[in-house]
Amino acid sequence: MLKEIKELQKTAFSELNKAQLLEDIEKVRIKYLGRKSKLSQILKGLKDLTVEQKAEVGKVANIFKRKISQEIEVKITALNEANLWPKIDITIPGIKNARGHIHPITKTIYEICDIFTSLGFNVVEGPEAEKERYNFEALNIPLDHPARDAFDTFYLKDDLLLRSHTSPVQVRVMEKEKPPIAIIVPGKVYRPDAVDATHSFMFHQVEGLLVDKNITFSDLKGTLSVFLRKMFGKEVKVRFRPHFFPFTEPSADLDVSCFVCNQKGCRVCSDTGWLEVGGAGMVDPEVFKAVNYDYDEFSGFAFGVGVERIAMLKYGINDIRLFFENDYRFLKQF
Repeated sequence: MLKEIKELQKTAFSELNKAQLLEDIEKVRIKYLGRKSKLSQILKGLKDLTVEQKAEVGKVANIFKRKISQEIEVKITALNEANLWPKIDITIPGIKNARGHIHPITKTIYEICDIFTSLGFNVVEGPEAEKERYNFEALNIPLDHPARDAFDTFYLKDDLLLRSHTSPVQVRVMEKEKPPIAIIVPGKVYRPDAVDATHSFMFHQVEGLLVDKNITFSDLKGTLSVFLRKMFGKEVKVRFRPHFFPFTEPSADLDVSCFVCNQKGCRVCSDTGWLEVGGAGMVDPEVFKAVNYDYDEFSGFAFGVGVERIAMLKYGINDIRLFFENDYRFLKQF
């Protein structure tokens, strides 16, 4: 048996030296160290030997296993290092890597956030799967409001839903912090709208909130006027039209003068000379009650703009679906 093991060792090392591929080395390992290897077959005869003979054969067998295992590891390391640096033909022209682009939606969100942070607002985020209390109840949206109908909201289970606006984050912040508060909340929102050139079941909003003592509608108008002129240009005009939102009172729609036709009337502004960009208003006292704010001491304003709407107006895009189709011909323009 000792002679057989020594002959086996000689053969194993010879085959290992000839192996040039990792697959060949693995075959040698299985052949000489595997469960059905020649060494295992030889060692089955140990039962017929004396105790002294078993010890001697076992010692030789273990030395063989250790040496062949070490040599296999050395061989594998050498092959890996040899393949690590492929041969390079320096005469071949290089390949220029394509540069990526920031998505126009992301770019618009960054720009909006930059403007408001320069005005002293903080950027905060919150969950996209939201509870009814934050999405509706604390925002003064009653149970019988059409927005809470299953056809107008993506309900997940019980009172859990995909948020339909980013205003719930405003409530979460007010629950944890006391005024003064100045925040903006960018993020995805979800509404079961049919997809067309101006609607999508998922889109992006940036909503804002400012709460402090003696905040007035004039503060709201001044803040949003600065924002819109920085976004669309110094010459743009701003208009506030009376509207209704459950969580603000008084409320207003937010318009800018059409910078495509200079208010002469065109297809983009439907010949009105104005473009709607969002909504705003003074925070309703019922919202302050929901977060235990003293509405006799504090006041505030809130606003919201659609990021896709802003981007479409700013870059002259006529179809919201272009943002989500991942067409490189469109995206590379930004």
